[in-house]
Amino acid sequence: MRFFVLILFFLPTIAFSQVEEGSEEEMFTISTPITIDLGKEDEVYEKKKKKKKKNVYYGVKTKKGFARKGVGSKATLELFNTLKTPQTPDSYVRDIYYYDTERRQIRKTRKYDPRKGPLLHGPYSKKLGDITLEEGIFFIGTKHGRWIRKDKKDILIDKEKYYKGWPKESRVRYYNKERTKIKEIIPIEYGVKEGNYFYFSSSGVISIQGEYRYGKKVGKWSSFYTNRRGRKIREIQYRKDPFNDGFKPYILREWNSKGKQIYDYAKDKNRPQ
Repeated sequence: MRFFVLILFFLPTIAFSQVEEGSEEEMFTISTPITIDLGKEDEVYEKKKKKKKKNVYYGVKTKKGFARKGVGSKATLELFNTLKTPQTPDSYVRDIYYYDTERRQIRKTRKYDPRKGPLLHGPYSKKLGDITLEEGIFFIGTKHGRWIRKDKKDILIDKEKYYKGWPKESRVRYYNKERTKIKEIIPIEYGVKEGNYFYFSSSGVISIQGEYRYGKKVGKWSSFYTNRRGRKIREIQYRKDPFNDGFKPYILREWNSKGKQIYDYAKDKNRPQ
């Protein structure tokens, strides 16, 4: 029975791969205009000679900050801006950045707690003496635009582009031509699936949620009842290490439509040891 259920779970995934390989259903990059409106960027890259608003980026007021780590010639300095007024970051984005006021350092999280510190928003740079090790811009706690990283010899080692926390190559499918009802978000970085994956029902409810790393499904993937917002059907455990090719996925838990748990791997006496 569990094998049959597992097959059912994989059916949507098979359909996804068919769409990616060239069906008539159109896909868009995450940054395609009309997907998300960031508003005017005049505060960041002002072409006209107007007086710039101090510490205002994408129409949002910020406060300057810095964080220093290390001593002497090995000390690094991070220059950044944080939101003056708390805002809620995109709950679908995997990596959220904020300034931890207790530890006095920038931290990355998947579940943001505003009590721990403000979100980063605006220009960011990390310096080692006169060398800029990393540089980019944040949007409501997420990486946005062009980001670069250099080594201690000032040699470029990485260059990435983001759109509001998503790698700019990420793909999106919609239910309608107006592109207002998202169907699927496929996170792609350097041509490989990387980040949080989502599949939505036509009513906007999450149907499938999981994570890719180096093109492989990792961690816990969940499927949900489309007529019961947030109510799970099952959880499937995938490899934690994306390079562990010997790992075999298995069902962790299952629930019926009323929310009652009907299977628990930890309590299954017949599970593989």
